[in-house]
Amino acid sequence: MQALRGTQDILPEDAYKWNYMESAIRRLCSCYGYGEIRTPMFEATELFQRGIGDTTDVVTKEMYTFTDRGGRSITLRPENTASAVRAYLEHKLYGDQQVHKLFYIGSMFRYDRPQAGRYREFHQFGVEVLGADSPAADAEVISLAYTLFQKLGLKDLVLHVNSIGCGKCRPVYRQKLIEYFREREETLCDTCKDRLEKNPLRVLDCKEEGCRAAAAGAPKITDYLCEECQAKFDALKRYLTALGISYELDPQLVRGLDYYTNTAFEIQYTPLGAQSAICGGGRYDGLVEEIGGPHTPSVGFAVGLERLLLALEMQHLIPEPAKPRHVYIAALGEAAVAEGVKIQQALRGEGVRADMDLQGRSLKGQMKQAGRSGADYTVIIGDNELASGSAVVKSMAEGSQENISFEAIPKYIAERETGVQ
Repeated sequence: MQALRGTQDILPEDAYKWNYMESAIRRLCSCYGYGEIRTPMFEATELFQRGIGDTTDVVTKEMYTFTDRGGRSITLRPENTASAVRAYLEHKLYGDQQVHKLFYIGSMFRYDRPQAGRYREFHQFGVEVLGADSPAADAEVISLAYTLFQKLGLKDLVLHVNSIGCGKCRPVYRQKLIEYFREREETLCDTCKDRLEKNPLRVLDCKEEGCRAAAAGAPKITDYLCEECQAKFDALKRYLTALGISYELDPQLVRGLDYYTNTAFEIQYTPLGAQSAICGGGRYDGLVEEIGGPHTPSVGFAVGLERLLLALEMQHLIPEPAKPRHVYIAALGEAAVAEGVKIQQALRGEGVRADMDLQGRSLKGQMKQAGRSGADYTVIIGDNELASGSAVVKSMAEGSQENISFEAIPKYIAERETGVQ
């Protein structure tokens, strides 16, 4: 049996890299005042159809959907924003009229073509700010993502920003797009031909070569923004400048999900090449309403952690984990093992890694295992040590050894771990 295509096992020698990223994320989110939310891995399919949009590639091509034993259509979450909004509504967080700042880390699922940094089960970190209308909130979430990447040591970051308007100004732009692409319809892929009338903005997001070529000369949404949307976009740009975050205007950036309004942004890490985007997000002022709640202006982003890990590994930016002092207890005989177990537990209580033989090895075999394990000290207990109430404590680096009473061993080792003499 093997892991399914597009999934992976994260083994102990790599798990520390994930812990390193996640620890950095949690520290930074705490500084920004974001609380963690954990939602179920599967939801009613309708949530994603309504929330993400039934013309998106995610809904039409990529979701893992099945019928459960109760006859309900269930989908493994392909993203987490819709789930966070569902939780926001179900638990009536909107009732206190406060801004709610949430973050999540977890598995998402999309039936996509696996490639470097992209899996069918993948992991995302994301934030959602629910109830905030000010462009300052947009600037804050961009700042959080940008600061995270900088703290992790990434350089060559490029922030792309755009405004995709609102319900007032987007219909005018939408009609202009339809007219533009209708004249070039023969160059579009079949998918874009089907969705041209439903959602022409999706054509701008298509990766097919013919669609990309057709989109190159398409009208720009920024030429059709209403006065309010333009004012919000100008404010965002001012805040980014005040934060010292450089950006590039990208009028073709629309993001891949239907719920976005106004701000859309993407952070790219250029050394990754064609798949350089490591973060994407924007504002989704109509999503809460679409799912059945009150009007709630909101903004957020998501970071693909596999892609982020790939970037960090390319630049050798993940430090080796700190190793605690390591002790191996070699014990011969049942009485010695019983005493060793007590010492082992006391050492672990002092924060020291303590191992013992679990395979019935001879004392000689245990000593060999102690050397192979990289232990700093070996504690040796046999009949003579039981009789005297003290064990031989051997420094593996120096080769020196001392007789230390059983009760004193944890303190003896711990003091050397911390440098106390």
